[in-house]
Amino acid sequence: MRTLLVDHQTAFARAVQGALVECGFAVDVTRTLDEAAAALDCACYDILLLELALPDGDGLDWLKQLRRNGKSMPAMVISGLNDLDLRIASFNGGADDFLPKPLSTVELIARMRAILRRSKQMTAPLIIFGNVEFDPIARQAWVDGRPLRIAHRELCVLEYLLSHAGRTVPRASLEDSIYSFDREVSTNALEAAIYRLRGHLRRSAATLRIRSARSIGYSLELNSAHPPRHG
Repeated sequence: MRTLLVDHQTAFARAVQGALVECGFAVDVTRTLDEAAAALDCACYDILLLELALPDGDGLDWLKQLRRNGKSMPAMVISGLNDLDLRIASFNGGADDFLPKPLSTVELIARMRAILRRSKQMTAPLIIFGNVEFDPIARQAWVDGRPLRIAHRELCVLEYLLSHAGRTVPRASLEDSIYSFDREVSTNALEAAIYRLRGHLRRSAATLRIRSARSIGYSLELNSAHPPRHG
């Protein structure tokens, strides 16, 4: 899940980013509304975390403009300003939730997952392909009903490949989906994650395999001996 965090308080933003990354989110942090607008032009986000009092303007006015422009991604206001009128104005302006500072990152993540679950509006939230199931909100995968315990980076790779199962995913698209802008990515980081994920799938007797398309990217396919099962 890719998150855009808009907050100019460096220590707070760093703490939130660290907590979210530990839970499998890719997080881009911007300090101003101009930076946030530029980020939205370059990437697609699953959720927006927005401080209202920013150096170059009012976050709520900016959120209202996003909604007028048709941007429908879920948004949570996280603000040091907290009164009833402001909370009501935030909801009326397009926010899906409001969490005052100081906040608990545990509560923040729980609220984010609740918002994402509602926004998906899925009757069957699991992504199923072969004998692998993935819950994008709980951030958990299973093989034949057994939990697949892998690092969050490999989990992000698996999620993206499952979401595009049967299609070749360009390497650049895969990297963009799992790495935030400010993260330095070595040339073999993605290959290493793919290698580890292949090992986990093989050892867990998954009926899937990751195929490399030279100079293009990767695709997730069913082993030919197993019939398809889609969720």
